[in-house]
Amino acid sequence: MTTNRPLRVFLCHSSNDKPAVRELYQKLRAEPWIEPWLDEEELFPGQDWNLEIEKAIEATDVIFVCLSNSSITKEGYVQKEIRTALDFSDYKPEGAVFIIPIRLEDCKPPKRLSKWQYADYFEDQRDYALNRLLISLKRRVDDLMTDDPESMRLGQKIKQRKMVVRNVKPIIVSKISENQRYINDGIVVETLGGMDFVRISAGNFIMGSDTGDPDQKPQHVVDLPYNYWMARFPVTNELYSTFTKANEIKHPVEGWEKKLAHPIVYVKWIDSMEYCKWLNDLLKPDLPVGLIVRLPTEAEWEKAARGVDGRTYPWGDLFDSSKCNTSAGGRRGGTTPVGAYSPYGDSPYGCADMAGNVWEWTHSLKKEYPYSFDDNREYEKISVPHVLRGGSFFVNEVGAHCAYRSEGDLMYFHGYAGFRVVISPVTF
Repeated sequence: MTTNRPLRVFLCHSSNDKPAVRELYQKLRAEPWIEPWLDEEELFPGQDWNLEIEKAIEATDVIFVCLSNSSITKEGYVQKEIRTALDFSDYKPEGAVFIIPIRLEDCKPPKRLSKWQYADYFEDQRDYALNRLLISLKRRVDDLMTDDPESMRLGQKIKQRKMVVRNVKPIIVSKISENQRYINDGIVVETLGGMDFVRISAGNFIMGSDTGDPDQKPQHVVDLPYNYWMARFPVTNELYSTFTKANEIKHPVEGWEKKLAHPIVYVKWIDSMEYCKWLNDLLKPDLPVGLIVRLPTEAEWEKAARGVDGRTYPWGDLFDSSKCNTSAGGRRGGTTPVGAYSPYGDSPYGCADMAGNVWEWTHSLKKEYPYSFDDNREYEKISVPHVLRGGSFFVNEVGAHCAYRSEGDLMYFHGYAGFRVVISPVTF
């Protein structure tokens, strides 16, 4: 592999699909770590068409086979390019991301391409589709680096923006309890201490946003190299009452008995920390060895909220006021019971209420991106400011973005600030 170069992506397509493919080419070209190849941009007068295309396919790292109802039935160069791509794929390591069929519209991929998972690049969901494609391309980068460990890093610009949790010894735990059940889309929920948890798998995800506020930039890839379990819902008034009674302190919500299933509010960051410590001691006999209950870090919270593909909201890229409790839906009257917008407003992992309802405290200090565990942002003894996530019933659609960040000091509290807990192998 040639060292210190961008990832080469060949766009195989029919001439009828030029507009959509040209748009995809421009979006790929905007990424400094990708070098896309499109015939109308790379072929010049006098060149041998067949020879140049074969040379480009031979030198490429990934091939996008763009498909439509017209391209899969049309005879000509697109079929020849596909055959050439398939021939070269035989020489790639098994399981390598090399050929990616891309449906530009609802169509059935040719039989010879059926072994590869296709991506949908439909007109009404292209931003979401692009994020998923970028995830696959980043995995291809990792594959190529593994294949040639002596080479310089491929696509240095993206690797410089990839922040990895270091010095974390993986703890192999498949589940946290024997109380399991399935919910929508086959998501497994485990119940521990009267709370529902979902597993967030180890691996990369897209964090931040290049189009949001300055404190959300730059968008970058973070690797969380461990499984963890996020509470499905924020801590409710009812759950918090167990803590207040055990510690003989006043419940912060007036009339909470009439809102048992509503998320707790009026809690300071130090209150949420004390709750986690209390709950950890309570659940310790039932917790697998090496796991701890605490507030989620910003990275853990955001991955649980948006999945791995960088989506804007837990459910996708388009705002929908019917899927969350925000002011954008004409509602500014306070909290709603947790799960009231489930399952349609849930995250890919099954977490509910991660957009709207209440702001949620995280373990993290408010620091600039890229995110890193190694810069003391998880040093809990520093008091101000800590990050709040998820928006609340008070915010509009912008404040409900998964990447949106707010903050408050350790003594801050308000009627729209609550929290949820995580079970994780990482301690601070």
